[in-house]
Amino acid sequence: MNRPELLAPAGDLEKLKMAIIYGADAVFLGGEAFGLRASSKNFSIDQIKEGLEFAHNRGRKVYVTLNIIPHNEDMEGLPEYVKTLNDIGVDAVIVSDPGVVTVVKENAPNMEIHLSTQANTTNYLSANFWYKVGVKRIVLARELSMDEIKEIISKTPPELEIETFIHGAMCISYSGRCLLSNYMASRDANRGECAQSCRWKYNLVEEKRPSEYYPIYEDEQGTFIMNSKDLCMIEHIPELIDSGITSFKIEGRMKSPYYVATVVRAYRMAIDEYLADPSNYQFNPKWLEEVKKASHRDHTTGFYFGKPSGNEQLYTSSSYIRTYDFLGVVLGYNSDTGIATVEQRNRIFVGDNIEVFGPYKEHFNQIIEKMWDKDDKEISVAPHAQQIIKVKMDKPVEAWDIIRKPREE
Repeated sequence: MNRPELLAPAGDLEKLKMAIIYGADAVFLGGEAFGLRASSKNFSIDQIKEGLEFAHNRGRKVYVTLNIIPHNEDMEGLPEYVKTLNDIGVDAVIVSDPGVVTVVKENAPNMEIHLSTQANTTNYLSANFWYKVGVKRIVLARELSMDEIKEIISKTPPELEIETFIHGAMCISYSGRCLLSNYMASRDANRGECAQSCRWKYNLVEEKRPSEYYPIYEDEQGTFIMNSKDLCMIEHIPELIDSGITSFKIEGRMKSPYYVATVVRAYRMAIDEYLADPSNYQFNPKWLEEVKKASHRDHTTGFYFGKPSGNEQLYTSSSYIRTYDFLGVVLGYNSDTGIATVEQRNRIFVGDNIEVFGPYKEHFNQIIEKMWDKDDKEISVAPHAQQIIKVKMDKPVEAWDIIRKPREE
């Protein structure tokens, strides 16, 4: 049976570690140049080294993005950077441009190359072309149906790996190649500086009536006409696995550590459940409930089961749905006292009804009855970001467990 890789985003070191601890087989990250998330914290070489050590010690992999659409000046320093990534043991680089493929092949001949979705691969002939020039894996364009993906897999060498997005934000432009941000905000999305102009609010104006605004889809205040729903395929794990896809990719390097942990954990549970007993597998609604506890827009299956209709867009708002607050991360636990040391992320109050969850285990609920600060002084509220506190727990917890609570209406 095909055992797919679960690939998670790592916007910084904490998210990398969170992704791996919560079940990712591999992570993808950006360095300080040549990637498509310039506004993310991204990784220095020393941080990549630390991330590699953490991942490799646990049998996981790290891929580094070099997937900008480069102009001439963007090539400066690239050969040296590729050599450095190779020397420190990066498992693969993700590229989108033939010139960058050439630089990688010349400067790190043994480096594994993954072709970014930015390369817009939508057919088996293109996939075979890239395989012949040394690409090991292709991240297919998001605009493909399940049937098209299966045909590509059947008409390409078995050694060629196929990766597809299964969860996260969708782009309104073809496989992410967008000029809207560049045109409207002078920020080039294809070089890592997207202003997310597709999420802005728009009105329709007729040329000869410049002061008159026409509503689109019955919204008098305008419409978010290009604002897509988020991709979510957690209800379709059997179809994804049976298709032969090598790697399931979660989008979201800009998202929080809580988002990474929550979404990775849910997909890990669903994938493992199916692999353990495919013939008796049943989708558990709790997995969908879990991914909805992370910030999200309404969900869609994208192009997997046919071309999207008007129902795949959100016309009234570009805001995220947030039903839970990320309260903190457990740093340690004293089994003799039942007290956990917690790094707080949002305000925590005595009396809060919290959920505690961790990797590979179910969550539990409890009321916070007592808290102390780092100096063991009893407190009723933890108001400061990343404050170290101590919390009496009803059940044993472990480092990296997460505390959250439902948002008040």
